[in-house]
Amino acid sequence: MVSAVIKNWDNKTWLSSKDYIKSFNEFLIKNIKLNSKSKILDVGCGRGKILGNLSSKLKLKNKPLGIDIINHKDKDKRMKFRKIDASSIYFRSNEKFDLILIKQTIHLLKLNDIKRLLFISKKHLEINGKIFVFTLDADKNELPTFNLMKIKLLNSLKKDMKILKLIKKIYPDSLKKKFIFKVDIIKKDYLKMIQKRYISTLLPLTKKELLKGVEEIDFKHKNNIKFNDKLTCLIL
Repeated sequence: MVSAVIKNWDNKTWLSSKDYIKSFNEFLIKNIKLNSKSKILDVGCGRGKILGNLSSKLKLKNKPLGIDIINHKDKDKRMKFRKIDASSIYFRSNEKFDLILIKQTIHLLKLNDIKRLLFISKKHLEINGKIFVFTLDADKNELPTFNLMKIKLLNSLKKDMKILKLIKKIYPDSLKKKFIFKVDIIKKDYLKMIQKRYISTLLPLTKKELLKGVEEIDFKHKNNIKFNDKLTCLIL
């Protein structure tokens, strides 16, 4: 079931929109110095559209490397790709990166796997390289939910907070930033996302529970749904 959300999270949602990708890459460029010689890794890259776009923007000489448990047929051709589970990640001895991006992936891992991933990633950074870890913002999260989804999401956000505290404890010099994107989505499109279980909190729900949730959101919201998609970013 985890693969279901991995297949759908960046497929025809605001997360795959040109505006989102542009805004996210502007956030990256603002918070780390990158140039055409930069080497970049995306852990849990999905289709690789974000760093594919960044590669074009910076005219990277080295294609960004993306790793993911799913080998998408429509992955971005501006990326190199390896099919690897993040919990068992490995690097070639000579690989070094200026930026390692871990976006909304780390909550799928066990705490010991997170420690291992960050430890190994740290050893494969260039001198001034950085790791960017993104999770859903647990402070006043605005994702549109139905009652059962809200309960599941709050439990998930508690885990995210635990993960961030763990990372901060291990890497006390890490910086905390916020990324916010204003979403304006047609309600029927969001309902389709719910039905496709676009977020991991929806995975345990039955079809009957999802249908009831769709009815709740359909009743609560007008034709367009507007909210802020907020992420917390730790820079290591």
